[in-house]
Amino acid sequence: MADKFNEEDQSRKVAVLYRETQKWKSDLNFLEVEANFIQQLLNSYVFVPNTPNLFERLQSFLERTESCVKHKEEVGTMITKHEKVLGGMLECRDETCDFSYYRLHENIGETVLKCMHTFRVLKSEVFSYAGNMLKNRKEE
Repeated sequence: MADKFNEEDQSRKVAVLYRETQKWKSDLNFLEVEANFIQQLLNSYVFVPNTPNLFERLQSFLERTESCVKHKEEVGTMITKHEKVLGGMLECRDETCDFSYYRLHENIGETVLKCMHTFRVLKSEVFSYAGNMLKNRKEE
């Protein structure tokens, strides 16, 4: 039976996990770009004035966007720390050691998914609200 904990196999496992962390980082960077756009939109003067609760709604969306960005930064820090210790997986010589790296990786992956989901829900709410509240620009 081949040793599934040889250096080459461990290196492949690390490479797979590392690629996944790169995708997470890319997703989080895109989230940041979208969050910046949403913040600029909410701070602009393109909404119909005298809309009931307009200021409160916009302020709520801004606060939630800032919260998502803060959470994104925390998740990004988790990913960076995780990437730095992935090399330790090369030293694993048993399933228990491997499992601890995979378990941590899966937990971080779930955190990334929750972060992305929370932001997608917020983005959907902002766009639904903004679509109805934008000023109509008519040529005069």
